[in-house]
Amino acid sequence: MFPIRDHNPSGRTPFVVYALMVLNIVIFLSYQPIMGDPRLLSAFFNDWALIPKDVMQGNELHGVVTSMFLHGGWLHLAGNMLFLWIFGDNLEDEMGHVGFLGFYLLSGVGAAVAQIAANPASPIPMVGASGAIAGVMGGYLLLFPKARVDILLIIIIFFRIFTVPAWVMLGLWFGLQLLNGITSDATGGGVAHWAHAGGFVVGAILCLPLWLRRGASGFWQRTEGHPPHPEAKYRLSRSTVPTVRRKR
Repeated sequence: MFPIRDHNPSGRTPFVVYALMVLNIVIFLSYQPIMGDPRLLSAFFNDWALIPKDVMQGNELHGVVTSMFLHGGWLHLAGNMLFLWIFGDNLEDEMGHVGFLGFYLLSGVGAAVAQIAANPASPIPMVGASGAIAGVMGGYLLLFPKARVDILLIIIIFFRIFTVPAWVMLGLWFGLQLLNGITSDATGGGVAHWAHAGGFVVGAILCLPLWLRRGASGFWQRTEGHPPHPEAKYRLSRSTVPTVRRKR
């Protein structure tokens, strides 16, 4: 299950969201030549990724920030950019360009701190914008809990698009991060689930002042839990595949 779009495009151009997407893609492309060489790639990530053990020893502190702009593969990058594109524009609309950029970076730092706290002795490099984007999702949930989000549900060979309120999709996602974080502590794993959960909580907390300034629950009542502008109307196009009727 993953989102493919929401029904509330922003009221103005989300320049920071676009800039972050371009920056992440350009940086990923910059080290594509060494992706096939495990030795060079390992050395690169050791220099620029977040390594909890090193940070706890006071070394390589820059990794707390630089790791947000690195990715381990095309699917990792594409998934993160999809989530940023869907949920980031409405927050940038509410916070302003500079405010959203600061929020994004602080969410990423908060996610890194959460992962370090969960496993401070880990020597494994951590990369990805997931923690910062989880903060965006946490803020989105606080401000727009009833915004409509289209999700693609895949069960083996079953594909179906559903429209659900944001609180359903984001609540399930957050719950899965907590569950996977607990189970990965016991079994090991290659995904920084605590960074995701931590970033989500940090993002919601960072959005609290904005939510309170907008009127707290009064903001929800005025907007019905949606971004404060008209919804987009989507209509699935009809299939061009001809219908084959059964012969009797």
